[in-house]
Amino acid sequence: MSEAETPPVRTGRTITTNIPARLDRLPWSRWHWTIVIGLGTVWILDGLEVTVVGNIASRLSESGSGLAISSGQVTGVAAALYVAGACVGALFWGRLTDRFGRRNLFMITLAVYLAATALTSVSWQAWWFFLFRFLTGFGIGGEYAAINSAIDELIPAAYRGRVDLIINGSFWLGAVGGSLLSIVALNTDLLAANVGWRLTFALGTVLALVILLVRRHVPESPRWLLIHGRDREAEEIVSGIERRVEAERGERLPDPEGELEIHQRKSVSFLEIARTVFGRYRRRAVLGFSLFIGQAFLYNAITFGFGAILTKFYDVPSDHTGYYFAVIAAGNFCGPLLLGKLFDTVGRRVMISSTYLLSGLLLFGTAWLFDRGSLTAATLTACWCVVLFFASAGASSAYLTVSEIFPMETRAMSIAFFYALGTAAGGISGPLLFADLTGTGRVRDTVLAFSIGAALMCAAGLVAVFLAVRAEGRSLEDIARPLTAVASRAKEAAQPARGTPGPRGGGPTAPPAASRP
Repeated sequence: MSEAETPPVRTGRTITTNIPARLDRLPWSRWHWTIVIGLGTVWILDGLEVTVVGNIASRLSESGSGLAISSGQVTGVAAALYVAGACVGALFWGRLTDRFGRRNLFMITLAVYLAATALTSVSWQAWWFFLFRFLTGFGIGGEYAAINSAIDELIPAAYRGRVDLIINGSFWLGAVGGSLLSIVALNTDLLAANVGWRLTFALGTVLALVILLVRRHVPESPRWLLIHGRDREAEEIVSGIERRVEAERGERLPDPEGELEIHQRKSVSFLEIARTVFGRYRRRAVLGFSLFIGQAFLYNAITFGFGAILTKFYDVPSDHTGYYFAVIAAGNFCGPLLLGKLFDTVGRRVMISSTYLLSGLLLFGTAWLFDRGSLTAATLTACWCVVLFFASAGASSAYLTVSEIFPMETRAMSIAFFYALGTAAGGISGPLLFADLTGTGRVRDTVLAFSIGAALMCAAGLVAVFLAVRAEGRSLEDIARPLTAVASRAKEAAQPARGTPGPRGGGPTAPPAASRP
């Protein structure tokens, strides 16, 4: 629909719709792959950014790099500013995402990231580098809120867990690329010391531009459109998706089950969001905080300093740390990739708690071996692969959890708030603390950092044992009833919906997602 054809927004009406049920009963199709590619690939850029900065820290601090900056400032101050920018950006863009739509914001936030990364590549003084690391994080923070909201609202309930985990885990594909890229960038036989690191950031800009072009074809969330008085647009989007899926499969889709009655509104106040999250869903709020704080400290504190550990304790040359980190990053991606399906079959509570607890206990074991001097650079990397195989699945499930356990109207803001608070606690203080601990060169200090991360992961796992929500296979509206819902009831699938045209009928595929009380 062109802008000129867009109907006026009409709120204040009460309508009955089956659009959420129609989206949830869709089988997996090529259309869903376009959503994954258009929205999920941005985490590859985030992984590229974080890894490149960690691996080039030693080179930036050397004379001839073009910047008067120390390695500690790169892994400490610059890393903390990147995370601080992500926290501020998540809160700022998260509110706008709930108010103005997922699509508008995931286009704008990627553009902000693109511009900030390009300007980072031309840094000539430390303050410039710090400023645009903050602004790069500012764009990425908005992506977390807008992208996770859109993905969960467009992906069928039966696939939501594994898709969300794999997309968030794709951060580590970027980390692999960043590690290998840093090897080339740090090789002064190929590139001058003041050129290589700049080209790595320039490449991130090119990749962001490609993603921006692909993302133009991703539609607005029909669920968001429904609530904001744009049900005609929502119907056109969903009908178009159904036609494409039917044409691809050569058969008609099964009838959807369940309808939702909503009172359309333009926006929800901050006060109502706070009452909902911290009043009605207090236990879920505790769960969200715990999961984010545990994973944020482990990743933002410890992985930022991994290159420094290799060079300081094992005399690994700075231009070789990328090889080790590439192996660790591959292990991280394999976790969500191989364990993701279990979050939809075995269930959220079992998988979230077990991945957090296992990664925490394994990290304690790694710290003990490190303290004894039993590890080499290779065996430390192997230990980290095992730890982060489970930790990565757990960390990705934190984003999945907060994006599906709160009502539709608060989704983006909830993601932003929990991400910002958890990441601020572990991601800002973590890099600063860890940089100081590893900077001393004392084994005991590094063991302490490992142990703190392990303890927080175990604590979060124990919280999940008691508070995790059984969300597998359930519609978002069943997990958390929308604030605008007047009544939610199942009706005969063949009965036309009021406020939207009747459902499309016919043909076999997978059965519709189960609805639980």
